[in-house]
Amino acid sequence: MTRIQKTLFVLIAIVAVVFGLTVHKVLNGRSQGDPAAMIDAGIILLPQSRQMPTLTLTDQDGQAISVDQLKGQWSLLFFGYTFCPDICPATLAQVRDLKSKLPPEAVERLRVVLVSVDPQRDTPEQLKQYLGYFDAGFQGLTGELADIQKFANAVSIPFIPADTSKPNYTVDHSGNLVILGPDGTQRGFIRAPLNNQKLAAQLPVLLGSEG
Repeated sequence: MTRIQKTLFVLIAIVAVVFGLTVHKVLNGRSQGDPAAMIDAGIILLPQSRQMPTLTLTDQDGQAISVDQLKGQWSLLFFGYTFCPDICPATLAQVRDLKSKLPPEAVERLRVVLVSVDPQRDTPEQLKQYLGYFDAGFQGLTGELADIQKFANAVSIPFIPADTSKPNYTVDHSGNLVILGPDGTQRGFIRAPLNNQKLAAQLPVLLGSEG
């Protein structure tokens, strides 16, 4: 092999290595793990991310929060309410337990938000007190019923508004969680009932799929 051929061979090899590393990095950056394992854990990813509506709600501290501000972290949204007798406390307790099973870096990437489907009773003060029973880091959102309905419909988690004239009324709603990506778009759902053992294995893969 001549010197020129050797030089060309070395250059081609270097280019191949660089190209391979680049492709590997790109694919890893986009990887969301094994789809079958994700589905088995109850994580259902949308084929295309979904934009959120332009809305402003109120958080548990009484601060105005636009839906567009749910960026910078992955978010799990649960549409429920503080007077719920069963699904809501059970789900929030499960999410608290799930967080305890996740590695610290995954927890740092994740926010949990309760969006109230009962804004008549769920004032910011009520939300803050209630969420504090589960995890001081959990956030709450309340607001006008029409805005909350628009938000819920946009993420395909519709609920049936209650007849608020009845004492001790309840609200029919889903137990599924909504997954928002760091860019604020909906990426999918987590089906109820939650399987924390499987979610603890698969959720960090999803949370680590973007920087």
